[in-house]
Amino acid sequence: MPVLSEVIAALDALWPPERAEQWDAVGTVCGDPDSPVSRVLFAVDPVQEVVDEAVRLGADLVVTHHPLYLRGTTTVSAATFKGRAVHTLIKHDIALHVAHTNADRADPGVSDALAGALDLRITGPLVPDPTDPAGRRGLGRICELDPPLPLAEFAGRAARRLPSTAQGIRVAGDPQRLIRTVAVCGGSGDSLFAEVRAAGVDAYVTADLRHHPASEAREQSPLALLDAAHWATEWPWCEQAAAQLDEISDRHDWGLRTHVSRIVTDPWTAHAASAD
Repeated sequence: MPVLSEVIAALDALWPPERAEQWDAVGTVCGDPDSPVSRVLFAVDPVQEVVDEAVRLGADLVVTHHPLYLRGTTTVSAATFKGRAVHTLIKHDIALHVAHTNADRADPGVSDALAGALDLRITGPLVPDPTDPAGRRGLGRICELDPPLPLAEFAGRAARRLPSTAQGIRVAGDPQRLIRTVAVCGGSGDSLFAEVRAAGVDAYVTADLRHHPASEAREQSPLALLDAAHWATEWPWCEQAAAQLDEISDRHDWGLRTHVSRIVTDPWTAHAASAD
């Protein structure tokens, strides 16, 4: 059975912390490096419900995509919801490790998992990492849809393949337009519209699209937009990441048991359709 420091070293090899954005907060939040690890839970958000799930599973390590403390803190008091999560983790000897923008840029990374969930063929990164001579790492992915589908059918595929959320999939564009090429970016992606236009794709799948960037993107080109829930676009990475750790465990004969949380931690809980 490996100890935490060995598992973290393996995770850091998959998602090197130095490749995270400077503003990001990745790495190990809590945990004893010498504690044994036999069970690992992967999730998008380090919220109390996920922490409680880890306790029920008897997990020794939780790996999340989103940081618990992104902007720093002066307290881990259990009177705060983040402090309560930390107290629960430490009380049950559960470590917490975060792979955020370093997992976004990885090969494979968050957008690879999103493309895979949508059955898209990846042709390269949307924003290549200049430090990668192979040209495979970077933000987002450019993909091909084979065979091409009308936008309405492709949106239906996205709604079926991605985890169900209250938002579902918002769509902008001609529903009959044939979609052949697609850019994807797991998580918030409206900062990449310039790169998406430069790629010349037919559609863009991402999350958290705001009114003005989306409106301007639609005015500048016939680009179709598919806006899914942030959590839903990143959840497929959890399954991908668990499979990567499974492979490492098998190689080292660690005997780890990995789990993927299926708790919907998207903050939106209901959707009321507008009246006709």
